[in-house]
Amino acid sequence: MSLFDKKDKKINMRYNQLGTSGLRVSEICLGAMTFTLDGKNQWGLPCADEQTAHAIFDRFVELGGNFIDTADAYSTSEDVIGNWLTSKPQGFRQSIIIATKFRNSMPPHGVNDTGASRKHIFDAVEASLKRLQTNYIDLYQIHAPDETTSLRETMRALNDLVRQGKVHYIGCSNFTSWQIQKANDIAEKESLEKFVTLQQQYSLLCRNIEWDTVDVCRNEGLGILPWSPLAGGWLSGKFDRSTEKPDDDSRVSWAEKVGWSETSWSTKTVEQTWNVLDQLRAIAKELNVSVAAVALRWVMQRNGISSTIIGARTMEQFNQNMQAADIHLSDEQMAQLTKASDTPLPYPFNVIKTVNQRDNALKNQ
Repeated sequence: MSLFDKKDKKINMRYNQLGTSGLRVSEICLGAMTFTLDGKNQWGLPCADEQTAHAIFDRFVELGGNFIDTADAYSTSEDVIGNWLTSKPQGFRQSIIIATKFRNSMPPHGVNDTGASRKHIFDAVEASLKRLQTNYIDLYQIHAPDETTSLRETMRALNDLVRQGKVHYIGCSNFTSWQIQKANDIAEKESLEKFVTLQQQYSLLCRNIEWDTVDVCRNEGLGILPWSPLAGGWLSGKFDRSTEKPDDDSRVSWAEKVGWSETSWSTKTVEQTWNVLDQLRAIAKELNVSVAAVALRWVMQRNGISSTIIGARTMEQFNQNMQAADIHLSDEQMAQLTKASDTPLPYPFNVIKTVNQRDNALKNQ
């Protein structure tokens, strides 16, 4: 039995600033994508039902967690959170930071029931507030860019929500670096609320944000909220070189079925994946923790990370992931994992790195 299975187990949860805002969040954020009322969702992803979700929420709070992320498009996830919040004593809501997202098409799926227009933003926030059974959202994020709507319209609408008190902070997800920069430049010029967070895919098997997005976030004061830090289950410790295929109910199997190449079996069964897993297992053995905990901890200790989003369908998965809050990787362990997961830089980042390394070498002569 893991120490995290024991009800009296406590951890030393750390809290970080959410970007340059004054809001403090637990360094682990509980993602609610796989929590639904009936344990099912529209994509066929393996999910937890409401009873299991509420038990995981309760345990998360007991361990010091205060940050929960969801989205309007995550089936009935917002309803699950709303029911949980209203089951608690008066004043409990103020202790929890709720983040949700908008952008995807929502019922009744009319022509204006999608995107980042003023109309859809205003409709979407009211619907989320109703499902969450709250009168404000701590962090409201655009789920992905809307290339049919100007960023100025989007930023002005989000600014209005903050002024109305329905939203406290705003963020973005799955944005390119130039879109982040342009959005905050518009906000700066017109005295609007700026994005304070970027929610982006980041793991030992997906480090693209290091090319230039991390630099933009640092310069603009955005805290990074990594999603899929276990690469869709690849870094959970379930797989090794002898694995012939994933279990049918796994996220990796689901990715293969639906053609999600980011984490599918056929895409990730390469030598580098196994090398990363070998390093993770070695360090996990040293620290006597789960492979997942080490993979999460590497992300949590990287530059610019405000909080790392974990997911879990079962209490066992949750407990394994939460071990990440109770460990610290040494510089040597971080370097080992970073080296194992390194990939060649694409153009023009490879040229930029080479030229600057040469110039720095000349300066140091």
